Amino acid sequence: MQNVPEEWREEQRAGGGGEVDAKAWEGREALFQINTVKENVEMMNEGGKGTEKESLMMELTRLVQKTVKESSWWERRGIDITILVLAFLLLPPAFLLLGSSQVLVFVLGMVLMGVSHAVISIKGTHLASHGSLSESPAWDDFWAVFFIEVCGSFTARAGVTGHIKMHHAHTNVIGLGDSSTWKIPCLPRSVYLFIAPLAIPIITPLVALGQLKDHSVSQALRTVLMVFLGFYCQYWLLMRVSGFQCSYSSLLCMLLCRAMFSIPYIHVNIFQHIGLSMFSPTRRPKRIYQMTHGVLNLPRNPLLDWTFGHSLINCHVEHHLFPFLSDNMCLKVKPIVSQYLKEKALPYQEDTYLSRLQLFFQQYQELMVFAPPITELVGVQ
Repeated sequence: MQNVPEEWREEQRAGGGGEVDAKAWEGREALFQINTVKENVEMMNEGGKGTEKESLMMELTRLVQKTVKESSWWERRGIDITILVLAFLLLPPAFLLLGSSQVLVFVLGMVLMGVSHAVISIKGTHLASHGSLSESPAWDDFWAVFFIEVCGSFTARAGVTGHIKMHHAHTNVIGLGDSSTWKIPCLPRSVYLFIAPLAIPIITPLVALGQLKDHSVSQALRTVLMVFLGFYCQYWLLMRVSGFQCSYSSLLCMLLCRAMFSIPYIHVNIFQHIGLSMFSPTRRPKRIYQMTHGVLNLPRNPLLDWTFGHSLINCHVEHHLFPFLSDNMCLKVKPIVSQYLKEKALPYQEDTYLSRLQLFFQQYQELMVFAPPITELVGVQ
């Protein structure tokens, strides 16, 4: 595992001076402030030579913190939890509809199961990996295992480490959080963009097995059991409730349902980072510049907003600046963040899904095959 900054470790505690008390934010949300406290401490240690721009992240954090404090539990967590509950409630009618001999009814069952699986395995796993579903560390761990391993067929430990401590801590830093795991240079652009993603339901558990070598025996055994439990439960329900007579048809149905949103899932993961500014591990800008230059928002999309969550679609900039906010809170603070960044003449990058798709299709070699150039933000290092 790569070394990561101590301020991104859950055990890290604020110290050494600084105006902000980390206790003002509950649980993992204290990490928002720890990062800005560290920057201010460094500025003080340099003899107070910091400029106004060096405290931009601190100022923005205070504005967002004020909004979060004034928000109800329903806004902070309730809305997103309700969406996940609704996704689970769609599963029983989906299994029943899949038992119909009428084509349209059967297709409706497939769609319901595909949407439910996307909400649970994408939105659910993402929120669980960030600890956004509960204020209790014990429940955070439980939901991470449930959503990432049982529902997402991946290992919770590797998922949290790779996403939180690498991608978020080192966003667009070459060799660390540069989204290179999503690149497969050997594939032609059409295959990569429109065909290969359909294999994600098969590839994901295989990759998870490869990650187990870094786990303890107990963690590896738990992951194998949880992933198997998720697969077997869906298979058993298809056979017993939906009435599938053949194992192959059940497995094919599972594959189609789980792959229903895999193409936009891959697109979203590459559209919002690759092709933007990339940074050197030894000369990275301060956090607010790193995130505003290396992250992009897609426009509101009702289908993807519900299935993937706002933090993965139209609030990705907000999510990377404040990664432990729920989807709904990212949406609530979006006007504050966008207005603040524009007032400070910082980039607030947005583009349409179709525009990014055209860009990646036309410049596939430059963006997905060749090594990206490093961006030097002169004057803000």
